[in-house]
Amino acid sequence: MTRTAHALDAWDWFRKRTYHHSRFGDPAVLVRAKEERALSVSVCLPTRNEGDTVGAIVTAVGRDLIQDCPLVDEVVVVDAASTDGTADRASEAGAVVYQEADIVPDLEPLGGKGDALWKSLFVTKGDLIVFVDSDIREFNTRFVTGLLGPLLVEEGVHYVKAFYERPLREGEELLPTGGGRVTELVARPFLNLFFPELSAVIQPLAGEYAGTREMLESVPFFSGYGVEIGLLIDVVEQRGLDALAQVDVDSRIHRNQSMRELSRMSSGVLQAGIRRLASTDRIDMRTQISHVMHQFRNVGGGYEPETTTIRVVERPPAVTVPGYRPGGA
Repeated sequence: MTRTAHALDAWDWFRKRTYHHSRFGDPAVLVRAKEERALSVSVCLPTRNEGDTVGAIVTAVGRDLIQDCPLVDEVVVVDAASTDGTADRASEAGAVVYQEADIVPDLEPLGGKGDALWKSLFVTKGDLIVFVDSDIREFNTRFVTGLLGPLLVEEGVHYVKAFYERPLREGEELLPTGGGRVTELVARPFLNLFFPELSAVIQPLAGEYAGTREMLESVPFFSGYGVEIGLLIDVVEQRGLDALAQVDVDSRIHRNQSMRELSRMSSGVLQAGIRRLASTDRIDMRTQISHVMHQFRNVGGGYEPETTTIRVVERPPAVTVPGYRPGGA
């Protein structure tokens, strides 16, 4: 299939596989579909010093989707040694909490978001897994029901991405849009240039997504912030566009990061993307990717360099790891 054909397919996919969360707004309908297919559902939150928000998210999911209706079977938090009480607040709200370092401890610790998500496959039990970022403010369970909807009621869907407006806080003012800067400045141009079949994905780096366990355990995970772009590319390479869906969940308010932090995040995204260019034979890599990121700080009267090592590592498909058992069974 030519790249032009891929680009045209993207818009056929957009019309077929783009939904609004209201289409899946009745949890009872989703529960019936879940029970008819004898499936279980895990919601997983990766955390690192998210004590201000994680409790409210876990509480909402437990109240609306476990107590009020049996849609979700467990809420699991994979914590990266938080120092602000995140683990305690998540546990008090009803989550099962694991420390990232305690999961498959025999493997080299990598740290970062992608590794936490990959490790979650070893401790969650669900046939369907919903990943939710733990810094969302004013959380609503439409994030969960919207993502589960296509997996439960649409034929052939194995992976679902959320999309939304991203308000941007400037001082005390909350602007209605303007967030998602890494997406607009890095990920979207990159995908349009090299993976045009993914050009109709509205939020390719969204931290809220869901998938079938069978699919998630069959693809590799990049460590750090490369995880989202890597999963998106790998799912479509393995299963085709029709296995992917996207759902509008309206708006997402969270802690906006500084430009310096976003620059480091961009490095991780690009490292993962470039590695996928090579592994899918879109480019011939003739040099090693540098893991060193140089930034500069104005210290008054001059600039001082600041160097960070951003090492993106690829974890293999979980199902290939010796001794892998979902939920540690």
